[in-house]
Amino acid sequence: MPMISRKKQPYRVSDALRRYLVGHGRELRLPIRYEDLTYYGDTIPVYDKRNRDTLWESVLYPASERKRIHRALVDTYATLRVTGDLSLMQHLVTDRVDVCSYGNTQPFRVRILNTLNENFDYFYVKRADASRVYGLELEHILSPNRLEFMTHDDTLVESHIAGIPGDVFMRDHLEDKHLDEVRLAKEFVKFCERCFIRLLGDMHAGNFVVDITPDFDETSYRLRAIDFDQQSYEGNIRVYQPNYYVENNPIIKLGMRCMEQATTRQYQQEERSLIRHRATSEAERLRQLLDVMRFDELAPEDNVAELRAGLIDAYGDRRFDRCQTMGALVDASLSTLGWEEA
Repeated sequence: MPMISRKKQPYRVSDALRRYLVGHGRELRLPIRYEDLTYYGDTIPVYDKRNRDTLWESVLYPASERKRIHRALVDTYATLRVTGDLSLMQHLVTDRVDVCSYGNTQPFRVRILNTLNENFDYFYVKRADASRVYGLELEHILSPNRLEFMTHDDTLVESHIAGIPGDVFMRDHLEDKHLDEVRLAKEFVKFCERCFIRLLGDMHAGNFVVDITPDFDETSYRLRAIDFDQQSYEGNIRVYQPNYYVENNPIIKLGMRCMEQATTRQYQQEERSLIRHRATSEAERLRQLLDVMRFDELAPEDNVAELRAGLIDAYGDRRFDRCQTMGALVDASLSTLGWEEA
């Protein structure tokens, strides 16, 4: 049984959240809107290097609109990467625009090509759902990663997060003789703790990537979320624990094989301490975000009640009893770290 059985309903970006985004340089006037990209005429399936269907489709725009849209996308990329300095972007072109038509939100993926050296980069254009915006901002503040994203009214633009998709990594890399199983298992434990403490859900293998970095004679791994639609929405507490997803079983079994329970608890506590340090260093910004989030409607009342009961049971802490919104539950979950007492 999947833990998420129904499509998540979208929530608009509230006026208070919009003011927060303006105050922190996230809300900018963009050269393109999500709606502009929806008026394509035809699509072509996109296949990977092994000729497997990626479930993305390359879109074709009418000739009368193609030049304008492609130029606006390069200008949007300039806004994202170099604060709009178009003089640095003369050698860039829009190489391809893809749509993920099977997904709930139908995001667009844009490939920008450097014509001088054939290098390319991606960014995404999506609908500005409030859950997604909160998820991105919490990831930026509380994770070891920094994220580039911008909003404009109902449009959200995100930079690409590089890495090997989790499902691809488990399929193609777990049998690699050079795989450092202990380090990988450790990072999965820390990733699970990050997701749970800030209530980021739906982290099955298709929604995170594995970033691999050579480190002297060892290899370092980092797991990074790439989908933030399920930021504090579902009521089932297991939705926020990646170790309960059957899609993640290969890496879960690896961890069970090579780590003791005491070691797992150690890594969980290490990650909680790191999150506490990050929260403390960004205390003013995080408090501003949480004060807005506490009063936003981000899920049905039944979901809030179910998750509240689950968190009370998991923590044995009655502070969750007073929480009436998903934002308040996130605030209470983070307060268990004691970051505001530091």
